Amino acid sequence: MSTEVTLPALGESVTEGTVSRWLKEVGEHVDADEPLLEVSTDKVDTEIPSPASGTLLEIKFNEDDVAPVGAVLGIVGEPSEQGSAPAPEQATPTAPAGTVEQAEEAPTPTEPAPAAPAEPSAPAPAGGSSDATEVLLPALGESVTEGTVSRWLKEVGEEVDADEPLLEVSTDKVDTEIPSPAAGVLLEIKVKEDEVAEVGSVLGVVGSPDAAAAAPEPDKGAPASAAPAASVAPTPEPVGAAPAASAAPAAQAPAAPARAAEPTPVAPRATGEDGPYVTPLVRKMAADNGVDLNSITGTGVGGRIRKQDVLDAAEAAKKAAEAPAPAAAAAAPAAAQPSAKPVPDESGKRGTTEKMSRMRTVIASRMVESLQTAAQLTATVEVDLTAISQLRKKVKDEFRRREGTGLTYLAFISKATTEALKAFPNINASIDGKNVVYHDAENLGIAVDTPRGLIVPVIKNAGDLNVGGIAKQIADLASRGRDNQLGPDELSGATFTITNYGSAGTLFDTPVINQPNSGILGTGALVKRPVVVSDQFGNDTIAIRDMMYISLTYDHRLIDGAVAARFLSAVKARLEEGAFGGEFGL
Repeated sequence: MSTEVTLPALGESVTEGTVSRWLKEVGEHVDADEPLLEVSTDKVDTEIPSPASGTLLEIKFNEDDVAPVGAVLGIVGEPSEQGSAPAPEQATPTAPAGTVEQAEEAPTPTEPAPAAPAEPSAPAPAGGSSDATEVLLPALGESVTEGTVSRWLKEVGEEVDADEPLLEVSTDKVDTEIPSPAAGVLLEIKVKEDEVAEVGSVLGVVGSPDAAAAAPEPDKGAPASAAPAASVAPTPEPVGAAPAASAAPAAQAPAAPARAAEPTPVAPRATGEDGPYVTPLVRKMAADNGVDLNSITGTGVGGRIRKQDVLDAAEAAKKAAEAPAPAAAAAAPAAAQPSAKPVPDESGKRGTTEKMSRMRTVIASRMVESLQTAAQLTATVEVDLTAISQLRKKVKDEFRRREGTGLTYLAFISKATTEALKAFPNINASIDGKNVVYHDAENLGIAVDTPRGLIVPVIKNAGDLNVGGIAKQIADLASRGRDNQLGPDELSGATFTITNYGSAGTLFDTPVINQPNSGILGTGALVKRPVVVSDQFGNDTIAIRDMMYISLTYDHRLIDGAVAARFLSAVKARLEEGAFGGEFGL
């Protein structure tokens, strides 16, 4: 009996997801709860497990298709059920998801085609057939009607596996790979690099060399862009050779030095054809930094090579190359040494232009939306954290040994904040139309800086945790957030947010509210400063203290300035008192 694979709820306010990649092909066996496909939303990338053991019988949403929550993504069942399914109709450019492949029978010639080459054509790849399959531009998101071909990852005549990335397409919302709908040889490129194509249009044709040999000779009067580039099946050129032009016979194709100078994208997988998948961004970054992907062991899910893996490898190579530099610098005359060492541009982006990533686009949209929605003001207080510093110094080593994680200042600040939220419920509230929703729990969002951009994982029921519990939650969520291993539910539901901009040295800032929250607390850098200290008798002295600025951006629609000030004063008093020793047995 077949089982439908549906798109589950992926978090609060998430109504749809984009199929990033199918991990199984139609006809492959899958176990229950084994990851079957990957889905991306504006909050998280996640795997969808198979609901049952069996064979993947049908894929209803192809890669890069957008599916609503609850939609049937595919069907898993017994192999015997596969043959009973009705044959799919021939796909058109407006065909729905799941019918992208077009099984178009190639005409059988009654006599040898005049354009057939004298030399033998390239051998048919494993799994290929004599059919030609059109590569269509799928829907790439809501309101996206066209895309620009950034780069073809295969040349005409090269073999390609089913679901192997075939080309890269750029839109105003996302840069993505288009996988091959079938195994075979790239017979024709219909839309060249830097050309714009509408959603549903044919980008190229994949099939077996037999399909190319059997195809009728193109009309000589037809425009060059319409002539099949693969009417003769060219022998695959060696790696690094200039590609044949898609609009002319291979023998007359002009050289393409710009294309030949690029890193040849013949290895979309990190460790051979069966190795972990590597995204175009990671491949480009590896090429820009001179990193061999085959030399890297990926730390991502399933051994996937992540952006950070490439950066780490590049940094290691850089340090190895710079190792003899200090000795050479010491031998140089002092007068030749520059007065200040310039800061290098390690990103390699100076003087370049690039498309905004999908996450950066989402962040930008939400920040502007927040500023347009709420009447935002920021209040700041200065807090003496010397008592916290002394307590932390006594217990941090034992805490790390026992719990396996560090005891940060942010954990103490978070604890003091949750206590203040209980005393000021309107700061732990949200505006819903003309109603005010006072939340019954303190779900604390913690802003985390990741290589992909800013994310806000949530500590649920943080008001029920002690300092140690909050410290462990912060460390766990931050670590998994940077590795892109958080689930959708862990990135939604915050009732109040804290951002630690001081970790990079900033003294104070005016953070933007994380909607639909009504406030966000920002913590500045901890610095030693001379301050005036009064003793119990009212005598004033100057002492060196550990000081920090703490800012509260609040929604003035709901929170008055006096309430914001009292909230900050409560947090300040709790931290300066430093009475958290009981939690650590002191």
